[in-house]
Amino acid sequence: MNIFDANFRVNPDIDEETDLIPLLSTEDEESMNAESVPAELPILPLRNTVLFPGVVIPITVGRDKSINLIKEANKGNKIIGVISQKNDGIEDPQAQDLNSIGTVAYIIKMLRMPDGSTTVIIQGKKRFKIVEFTQTEPYFKAKTEEFTEARPDKKDKEFEALVSSLKDLAVQIIKQSPQIPTEASFALNNIDSPSFLINFISSNSNVSSEEKQKMLELPNLRERATLMLAHLTKELQMLELKNQIQNRVKTDLDKQQREYFLNQQIKTIQEELGGNQHEQEIGEFKEKAKNKKWSKEVADIFEKQMQKLQRMNPNAAEYSIQTNYLELLLDLPWGEYTKDNFDLRHARKTLDEDHFGLEKVKERILEHLAVIKLKGGELKSPILCLYGPPGVGKTSLGKSVAKALGRKYIRMSLGGLKDESEIRGHRKTYIGAMPGRVLQNLKKSQSSNPVFVLDEIDKVGSDYHGDPSSALLEVLDPEQNTKFYDNFLELDYDLSKVMFIATANSLSTIQPALRDRMEIIEVTGYTTEEKIEIAKRHLIPKTIEDTGLTKNQFKLSDKFIEKVIEDYTRESGVRSLEKRFGKLARNVAMHVAMNKKSAIKFDEAFLLKVLGPSHSKDKYQGNDVAGVVTGLAWTPVGGDILFIETSLSKGKGGKLTLTGNLGEVMKESVTIAHEYLKSHFNLLGLNPDVFDNWNIHVHVPEGATPKDGPSAGIAMLTALASAFTQRKVKKSLAMTGEITLRGKVLPVGGIKEKLLAARRAGIKEVVLCADNRKDVDDIKAEYLKGMNFNYVTEMKEVLEFALLKEKVKNAIEVTV
Repeated sequence: MNIFDANFRVNPDIDEETDLIPLLSTEDEESMNAESVPAELPILPLRNTVLFPGVVIPITVGRDKSINLIKEANKGNKIIGVISQKNDGIEDPQAQDLNSIGTVAYIIKMLRMPDGSTTVIIQGKKRFKIVEFTQTEPYFKAKTEEFTEARPDKKDKEFEALVSSLKDLAVQIIKQSPQIPTEASFALNNIDSPSFLINFISSNSNVSSEEKQKMLELPNLRERATLMLAHLTKELQMLELKNQIQNRVKTDLDKQQREYFLNQQIKTIQEELGGNQHEQEIGEFKEKAKNKKWSKEVADIFEKQMQKLQRMNPNAAEYSIQTNYLELLLDLPWGEYTKDNFDLRHARKTLDEDHFGLEKVKERILEHLAVIKLKGGELKSPILCLYGPPGVGKTSLGKSVAKALGRKYIRMSLGGLKDESEIRGHRKTYIGAMPGRVLQNLKKSQSSNPVFVLDEIDKVGSDYHGDPSSALLEVLDPEQNTKFYDNFLELDYDLSKVMFIATANSLSTIQPALRDRMEIIEVTGYTTEEKIEIAKRHLIPKTIEDTGLTKNQFKLSDKFIEKVIEDYTRESGVRSLEKRFGKLARNVAMHVAMNKKSAIKFDEAFLLKVLGPSHSKDKYQGNDVAGVVTGLAWTPVGGDILFIETSLSKGKGGKLTLTGNLGEVMKESVTIAHEYLKSHFNLLGLNPDVFDNWNIHVHVPEGATPKDGPSAGIAMLTALASAFTQRKVKKSLAMTGEITLRGKVLPVGGIKEKLLAARRAGIKEVVLCADNRKDVDDIKAEYLKGMNFNYVTEMKEVLEFALLKEKVKNAIEVTV
């Protein structure tokens, strides 16, 4: 809303006799509506203004055409047609630049202003529509016709309510807006005619001339009122929001002034009592600094920052940042080290008590401890990375290492970390700045040589905040971490005595430069026998303690534990196994708590009742079908067996189809195996033309599970060879190995998990690359009891060993 008073007050300088122009009465409106629109009218173009019927507005006339029109009309009947321009920027509008709907206007007064311009006060009469322009010089003239308006019935209650809402909103806007004089509300209250009220508000509303022209062109008065109501509602909301913001700012200023005066009073009272908090804080900082074992450089920095704090006003925003910085300097364990326990027997005993197996990791820890003992504690700590499937004890091993060495223990989870400042800290200039999590954890531990576990280092992310894995390069490099730089501390801190142990499930997602700085130790999955021991030593006692049972109430046999492991878990670690024991123990606890006298029998029926049906296990499925070979796979939760299925169908072109959700590397293995057979057809006594006359389909079951990797190469080769020759594959045989076009068999990884899976599935013989013999030798012999291994280097050796001379039943004739 803007110049609400423009229609009832006129500048006193215009004419002393007409200081006030009365609002349109109901009689005037009826008389005005009875008048007819002239057949031809002189047309006055308006910029930034739209005239509504009954409304009085002053306009300034400056264009020559407009001045000529006003002068001539003022001498005659003073009736003109007023139309707004489509584009207000056009200085000399043509006929096509004007809107087609306008308002008949009556010239009330024409005045010459002191600055030489001409001002005209006009009043709108009726709306008209241009039929055609009849003259363009010296001013526009046009043939016109009346633009009729549809009005609601006088007894329409809904329309009455709409008009009343418009008036109320307009009055509220006048009250909320300091720019609009209060007299405007009197003018609104004195308007009786609904149509004039709508026109009056539309003319003076704070909307663009384009929106006003749209309102003028609406033939229905109700629609115009509804549109105007929407505009007023929006404007009132904006005004209320502005006022709220202004009041809030005023309140904030008042609050700041109040706090200032209160702080001044507190300061005066403290001085009267003989001291103040600011001086006490500085005194405490200096007292703490006396016992710090920091270098001269750090001491100088502390002294400089203390002098800066003493000069600061305690009410300044920088004061809290400065105190936080000095508190960090004082809280960090500069030169504070715990004494290592060099008793190797004690360390070995502690590691064995907490973890069963993991011999390589334990051996590496003991080696490091032995070297520190001989070197007198001057050796830099190693940076180890334990990688392996979930639940095998990588994270808990760090706590055991700390316990064995007698060091403090810190665990920092890196999973999902994306901000570099989480490692290196924020600069002090930022609001809420704080040191990185490395120094924060050292501050908590109060030791500069803790065991620091960097958990899930393979799950560090990166985005526009930076790359945390790059920041970790400095932390994990023994040659650089003697001078680790934190952005908040702005000083070098020695991390060389910290023993970092990183954990990861996969090495593929760790940045190569970061991986190069760590000593990689693989933590493989547990065998069933190892899991039984872990369950008896750790999981079951922990479960008994957590559920409040006694040992006699939850006494499980080795056979029962093995049943739970084999039928209800599929993992390399023991995390799911612990959950299964927890569920069984809770069921027993419920039984005991309800005072049931019957004893629980731990058997298959109890397992079925509590844990439900067991998992279906992959078992060897025989050798009765040609083209089916058992392969071995590694998964993040352990090893598994998979079946390679091959079928042939008659067809030209030798089409090769692959299904089973295979990755690119696995598809390449099939292609290599196919090409090898085509180039070495004589090894199997095949006609080379059969490859062009039979289509091949290779499928690996469980199609919903993605599969990839090169280790199924020899299994693919054997499956294709068996399909083309229709010869049986050796019974109870599985294989794993990568193949090349030259006919070589290459080594693959995950051998321990694969072989344990093969044993669980009832496999008796396994074909492996000769270079994988060392991996087999690392596995305890009792875990591989009853299995035979055949080591090969050439692909033809695989075919000679795996394929029997005997053909399958109902063998198809694979001929040209």
